[in-house]
Amino acid sequence: MNEIVLTGCTPTPLANYLKALGVLRLLAAHHPQTRAAWRNETLVLHTPLDRIGLEHFFLHDYQPTPIMAPWNGGSGFYEKDNKVALEAILDSTTPRLGLYRDCLRMADSALAGADRTASPKGDEKAELLTRMRGLLPDEALDWFDAAVLLAGDSPQYPPLLGTGGNDGRLDFTNNFMQRLGEVLDLSADNPPCESSDWLKSALFGKASPGMVKKAIGQFSPGQAGGSNASTGFDADASINPWDFVLMIEGALPFAAAAVRRNADDPLGVLSYPFTVRAVGAGSGSLGGGDAAAARGELWMPLWGQPATYMEIRTLLAEGRVALGKKPARDALDFIRAVHSLGAYRGVRSFQRYGLLMRSGKAYLATPLERVEVSDEPSANILDELDQHDWLAQFRRFAQGDNVANRFLSLRKQLETAFFELSGQRPAASDVQSILKLLGEIQSALANSRKAIESVPPVPRLSERWTQRADDGTPAFRLARALAGLKGEADAPLPLRAQLFPVHPRSNRWMEDARTTKGASSDPACRVRLHTGLQGNLPEALHGLLARRLWLAEQFAMHELPLQSPAGASLDDLAAFLRSDAMDRRIAALLPGLSLCTIPQDTERHAGDGVLPAAFALLKLCLTPQSTLHALGVLSESDRLSAPPGMLMQLVAGNADNRAVRMAWRRLHASGLNPVFHPHALPSLDGTDPRRAAAALLIPLHFGATGALARDVLKTPETA
Repeated sequence: MNEIVLTGCTPTPLANYLKALGVLRLLAAHHPQTRAAWRNETLVLHTPLDRIGLEHFFLHDYQPTPIMAPWNGGSGFYEKDNKVALEAILDSTTPRLGLYRDCLRMADSALAGADRTASPKGDEKAELLTRMRGLLPDEALDWFDAAVLLAGDSPQYPPLLGTGGNDGRLDFTNNFMQRLGEVLDLSADNPPCESSDWLKSALFGKASPGMVKKAIGQFSPGQAGGSNASTGFDADASINPWDFVLMIEGALPFAAAAVRRNADDPLGVLSYPFTVRAVGAGSGSLGGGDAAAARGELWMPLWGQPATYMEIRTLLAEGRVALGKKPARDALDFIRAVHSLGAYRGVRSFQRYGLLMRSGKAYLATPLERVEVSDEPSANILDELDQHDWLAQFRRFAQGDNVANRFLSLRKQLETAFFELSGQRPAASDVQSILKLLGEIQSALANSRKAIESVPPVPRLSERWTQRADDGTPAFRLARALAGLKGEADAPLPLRAQLFPVHPRSNRWMEDARTTKGASSDPACRVRLHTGLQGNLPEALHGLLARRLWLAEQFAMHELPLQSPAGASLDDLAAFLRSDAMDRRIAALLPGLSLCTIPQDTERHAGDGVLPAAFALLKLCLTPQSTLHALGVLSESDRLSAPPGMLMQLVAGNADNRAVRMAWRRLHASGLNPVFHPHALPSLDGTDPRRAAAALLIPLHFGATGALARDVLKTPETA
């Protein structure tokens, strides 16, 4: 076997990719042992032929497939059509065109008695297509099935070949016949002298004589001509005739799977090999408007190991990947499915193309990006958004005709995140960015009645999100500690139920929960939990704290709902009290982190930070009793409740140190002995009382709480 590198056959543009398939398909018909693989951005052949034999095959032995479309205007079968090439084939005597001549005559017979002033439309066209499908020999059916799908009430047309073999006014079949006349001698077996040079250029990228000034259609945007296409203001389209011939021949393998999935979806674009609905994400050249007007996306497989044509045909015949148990329906499903599968039948990557409306209303196969396939299946934390069918419901809602632009933007950002992170282990900054986005999405949904009726809340996310978002910064630790705030088993009060109007026990909007059976006996449905993040961060936090203290009374909680699986260190809290530098980051992270399960903190170190003694007294007053019992500073028989009015005094400015005095009295009355004399209490000098009020909501590590207790409370040894 000889190895021949076809430097003219590359993954982009689409014309060159199809040309590569055309070469393999045509060679395999005479030399079935021929194999091919993609290497270094070119197709590499393993074939019994040498390079001279390969050129001889196409120049002298190649038998063109009968490419025709008698159902289309411009195909050569109607009065106003260019008939020169079609008639030249019919008049030819060369054996290599025998099958072509027979098929053209069959098509002419099928049109006998029909009005030839214009191509048929509607039911007449459907009837002609059915008749042609029955008349054509097997050798011509691959072309028919690549161009037309006869299924259901009306014909459908694979986007790869336009609408049944034409793209607007450009009929691929008539142009194919014209290009054949330029590369083959239709009246003899000796091709024109330019044909050999054109073939070398098509196969090996060699320089060749001037191109033919003809259109190539949607397959090669760079050769379509137009403004700025060359020197000067404008340029005509120009092509190598062999490129066009081999490109059309290479489109035929995509016929095999044309009907496999049609029943699964009413949109025909989903029924063809590696073809899905377009998504306006994952590429800088694709926008939301592009996706809406696109014919679809083609994901062309690139395989790294030599394969026969029949193996590649089988791959294309299946032409699908599945996301879980469902076929991939759009580009987002496709990229997720590819990475969740790991290596896909030897395919090492996919070249993504969008059939986008460009240059007026013409469609061009625009290369979007290369998607590499990982060797091992990779679990993506983003897959958790499939819970309760949330992702699909949100995407459907956020692309509706009357949806607010905010939802369109959020959907685009989320889809882009999937494209960027599929198949990768995202960095902490990436995960944080997605959490911020999910917090924005949840907030937008919660503020739209239409959205609440259409989309459930963002599903509860696992601990993996919290762990992967951890960048080791104080801001993250503070946000994580706040996000883990909870209530009791009988009265759960997760922070997400305060930030968003969601039920604390289920993944349902509170509005919906209040209308269901049993809502009247559900304590969460009888009071307002939701307060949101109002104002700046200190204002928002002390607002949340005040509400939690009130809810503790309403639900008759045994514990203050200020516990969290995670806590902050003294250093973290000291930094928060000193400065507002972290406020924006904490506020941005908190909504998204509240959607996550917060893992149990294994860190018990207090930290080296120093907190004001006055703040320590305030903080111990709002420390859950179970923590104080575990520290041994509060006996099992004693209770500690929040001093009424203490928080209000603090927010009001702590005049005359009233909040600290109230804290001292409550601690003393509960059996906790502060080391300070009631007439010599420490003050919050240098600390903003409002900021101190906000900090009281932030849970501490167990060790940090113990350090505070040791600093400001008497122990049995010091009493």
